[in-house]
Amino acid sequence: MKTFTIGQVAEKIGVTVETIRYYEHEDLIPPVRRDEGGRRVFTDDDINHIRLVIEMKKADVPLKDIAYFASWRGDGDDSLEARYEFLEKHELTSEAEIKQLEKSLAFLHYKKWYYKTAIEAGTENIHLLDGTLEVSEDTLNEYAQLLKNSDAKTLGKR
Repeated sequence: MKTFTIGQVAEKIGVTVETIRYYEHEDLIPPVRRDEGGRRVFTDDDINHIRLVIEMKKADVPLKDIAYFASWRGDGDDSLEARYEFLEKHELTSEAEIKQLEKSLAFLHYKKWYYKTAIEAGTENIHLLDGTLEVSEDTLNEYAQLLKNSDAKTLGKR
């Protein structure tokens, strides 16, 4: 079985040695085996677990929850259902956040188009009802039509 030093692991997965030590100290990863000299010796399984922690952190899973997950992993088959439900819960949370971000991004694309066309016309009034700051139905319809005929991401970059 191939093993790795803490420095090799840090370089391989793009974190600092201190981060790995912190993960171990906070019980986010199981205790790592040590050699005769007391140095940590990591396996591919250890590396995969660290990657799991990193991805959970990126998904905004609280550290205490990641620690629970790590402890369940040590329980073996007795915790399979708990681990599955844990991941399912956080998957649903992440999907909801992604949907909200997509809505926000779509709104930003619209506003970019709105201001770009106003700049090109030299006035924001092309989008407003006469004498108000209210966006006209024509503007909303024009943008909706552009969306139907174009990729929204591309439209936002124009």
